[in-house]
Amino acid sequence: MNAALIALYIILGLAAVAFVIGAIRAARRRKDRRWPTPTEILVGFVTDFFDTLGIGSFAPTTAIFKLRRMVPDEMIPGTLNVGHTPSAFTESLIFVTAIVVDPVLLVSVIVSAAAGAWLGAGIVARLPRRAIQITMGIALLIAGSVFTAVNLGALPGGGTAMTLAGWRFALAVGINFVLGALMSAGIGLYAPCMITLALLGMHPIAAFPIMMGACALLQPVASLRFFETGAFAWGPSLGLAFGGVVGVLVAAYIVKSLPLIALRWLVIVVIAYAAFAMLRSAARDRGGAVRAVSTVPVD
Repeated sequence: MNAALIALYIILGLAAVAFVIGAIRAARRRKDRRWPTPTEILVGFVTDFFDTLGIGSFAPTTAIFKLRRMVPDEMIPGTLNVGHTPSAFTESLIFVTAIVVDPVLLVSVIVSAAAGAWLGAGIVARLPRRAIQITMGIALLIAGSVFTAVNLGALPGGGTAMTLAGWRFALAVGINFVLGALMSAGIGLYAPCMITLALLGMHPIAAFPIMMGACALLQPVASLRFFETGAFAWGPSLGLAFGGVVGVLVAAYIVKSLPLIALRWLVIVVIAYAAFAMLRSAARDRGGAVRAVSTVPVD
């Protein structure tokens, strides 16, 4: 195995250990810790099932949380990052070894995205509720627009390259630093990362190990910040974790592929409604001084 890949697995292993330790410490501080409901587990299963097939999990999960009022708006970014981390690890173990991509590019992009997540999570976890609502609403609108463009064939299908060099390499690393920071605000990395790599001439399948490996590192990094501030919902996070890992395994080893165009149209409708609902809540919520951490019960 290439030395870069060995280094990547060591880094991912350390991130996994840090995530587990952080989760245990956070659990000890929380008075609201509880087991997830069947509905919360089902949300994790469904969203990560389709995440494994390339749709992404952040936007659909946000839409479900908002429509069913399962998680307070200000807690959604942290819940997404904490809850979807175990499934991101599972996906990375499956795809990083299954699809051969330039290991130097792979490691560089993943580490860059994680650095962006560390910076972004420290900011997002302390944002006022209304700022988070506006950010999430805009993020959902962007996600819906991207899905629409994909379905209409308005975005590039990509080239044939499995690596990048020169300015393309640097641009991919730089853009993924920004995408990692935006993940902390609940803006999914999959679609913009896939589009970026396609525009730079990479094969569409090359995006899978890159974006899944990036999420496997940046989400636990961001989660450590959210563990510190408590800006996540405990039960729903566990539901995403338990259901998500099963959803990944079913999608990767049993289903493998589905006709996703019709599903994307359905997701677009749901996301658009949730986006406007989020922005409407922001318009009604003038208590901008209320921060995400203020509602978390601790010992």
